[in-house]
Amino acid sequence: MQEILVLYYSHRGSVRALAEQIVRGIHQVPGVAARVRTVPKVSALCEAVEADIPADGPPYVEACDLEACVGLALGSPTRFGNMAAPMKYFLDGLASEWVNGTLAGKPACVFSSSASQHGGQESTLLSMMLPLLHHGMVLVGLPYTEAALNRTRSGGTPYGVTHVAGTDGIALLSEEEIVLAQAQGRRLATVARKLAVAQ
Repeated sequence: MQEILVLYYSHRGSVRALAEQIVRGIHQVPGVAARVRTVPKVSALCEAVEADIPADGPPYVEACDLEACVGLALGSPTRFGNMAAPMKYFLDGLASEWVNGTLAGKPACVFSSSASQHGGQESTLLSMMLPLLHHGMVLVGLPYTEAALNRTRSGGTPYGVTHVAGTDGIALLSEEEIVLAQAQGRRLATVARKLAVAQ
């Protein structure tokens, strides 16, 4: 069974909700499963330390997760048009994986959530794509052949699925966001299977 790494950071649950739907899409592709992981929070206090195992949700990502995966779905909330600091901190620490080409040639997609409709979702998705390109990953978008992308009045972009949480941070996804997240998971898993066969 080939595995797609679904790696995300979620502060109030919206990105986690998207990740869960992406996982459902991945599982719709025969022979592919999802391995779900997260990253720890970062703190300005030098003494602050996260527990080795999160109190809730998936385990923290490890180097072996990156090595074993045949594809990567990367998610983060929007922070002023950029990915959140915990995800950036994690990505900044992947020098040895970059040198070794651990992720080179593997497909990847990105997803995000913001409080407002124009809260920087697309620039956040693009900011997450940049380190993936440096690792030699093959980016998989969300094409307009997905009809929900034309219908949505909430989240969704050709760069990747998104969610508009509102200022109250509601993690309840719209119907179109669910459809698009599952479509993105299926698309990533399908491309990963094809690339794995080609290698």
